[in-house]
Amino acid sequence: MDIQFCGAAQTVTGSCHLLTLDDGFKILLDCGLYQGRDEEFEDFNAKWIFDPGDIDYMVLSHAHIDHCGRIPRLVKDGYRGEIISTSATRDLCAVMLLDSAKIQENDAYYDNKRRKRRGLAQDAKPLYTIEDATDSLQSFVGISYDSWHPIKQGVSVMFKDSGHIFGSASVTLRIERNGSDPLYFGFSGDIGRPDRPILKDPEPMENLDYLICESTYGGKKHNQLPQDVEDLLTIIQETCINNKGKLIIPAFSVGRTQELVHTLDKLETEGRLPEVPVFVDSPMAVNATEVFRLHPECFDSDIQEYMLDDPNPFRFNDLKYVKRTDESKQLNYLDGPAIIISASGMMTGGRILHHLMNHIEDKRNTVLIVGYCAPHTLGARIRRGDKKIRIFGQELRVKAKVKIMDSYSAHGDEPEMLEYLSNLSRDKLKSIYLVHGDLDRQEMFRSALKKEGFRDIQIPELGDKIEIG
Repeated sequence: MDIQFCGAAQTVTGSCHLLTLDDGFKILLDCGLYQGRDEEFEDFNAKWIFDPGDIDYMVLSHAHIDHCGRIPRLVKDGYRGEIISTSATRDLCAVMLLDSAKIQENDAYYDNKRRKRRGLAQDAKPLYTIEDATDSLQSFVGISYDSWHPIKQGVSVMFKDSGHIFGSASVTLRIERNGSDPLYFGFSGDIGRPDRPILKDPEPMENLDYLICESTYGGKKHNQLPQDVEDLLTIIQETCINNKGKLIIPAFSVGRTQELVHTLDKLETEGRLPEVPVFVDSPMAVNATEVFRLHPECFDSDIQEYMLDDPNPFRFNDLKYVKRTDESKQLNYLDGPAIIISASGMMTGGRILHHLMNHIEDKRNTVLIVGYCAPHTLGARIRRGDKKIRIFGQELRVKAKVKIMDSYSAHGDEPEMLEYLSNLSRDKLKSIYLVHGDLDRQEMFRSALKKEGFRDIQIPELGDKIEIG
């Protein structure tokens, strides 16, 4: 059998890996969008290394767009099999993929308007449409954690909670072999963090023969939760109370937004949150939060206990969820301090661009970056300290303060990833393939894994095909 790396190879987004068994049966692990503006990946989302019609089965680790975002295009281009995920991931994908399709349609519409003004052919087309996204949702099958689910004769899959976002999972494939012990093939998906709000801690995987492993924060160490909360309170105090400014927080609609809102909810309950209006300006975040409430099986014991006193951990007095476009526009003219949480987290699109455009040139304000931003994104440029940026073709000067809190990332840091993998047998595990990380981070994580006794740690390039088993 062999594994081919069809995305997230020496980069963070576009997760996609193809396992071909000895009998030719093909299993696709994730099918994510590349997010960023690197010219090298300009055509990545619209083209395939493989033929979608040749894929027999798909397994999805979780609902982030860089892991699921090309599924409608996969189905549109010929995939006809099932898409296996947890039930929570299936429900979140219904929100995520329809929103992504709307963005694709809008991008094509405005691209054609620009082409028309320039006298060019108006032939821009969306990667997929809302109808395509709806069609793809018919292929989803939700299964539970911690039980083997048959894929075909001699091949089963099991999910374990990876603690990354709601419904996220590591994937283990058990492949029977004539005359030999079963082969266990693992895919970490995205590894979450222990002792975080809302979610259960990541559960270790079974002992494996081969592992595809994420490496986003190789060589990095995050702050822990108590420091997160105090740092956030300090930023709110300085920006909104001392400077009378606005705190703009670009955040992913699934996971990051809910964790931030729950943190603010607890601070309000404790009487520690200043009386500042808080707006979650993202229709997808609003819809995703409702999905969260429908899946209490994903909550950890702390939030379940918290909900005995506060039945809605994602709502408090000064919080308003914004869905309508006209309400979002009104925030641009809001007098006085406020906290605005809006998507996208990497600042590649969405309503956050309008908030940045209207607030980044005011020195009273703060932009708080709470997670990873892929290279070549607007978020990466603001994060690295660029003094001038462009939004909607307009050059802006960055006068607002820029603060970074990677501790709010849903990805485990290097010590947390090493702890997650610590139970795996070094004798049994033949090879680890590092994906979902920039090359410098992957090299640091490979060195750390070697110190922990792991062997044959490879960093594949896009398109690499490796024979295993």
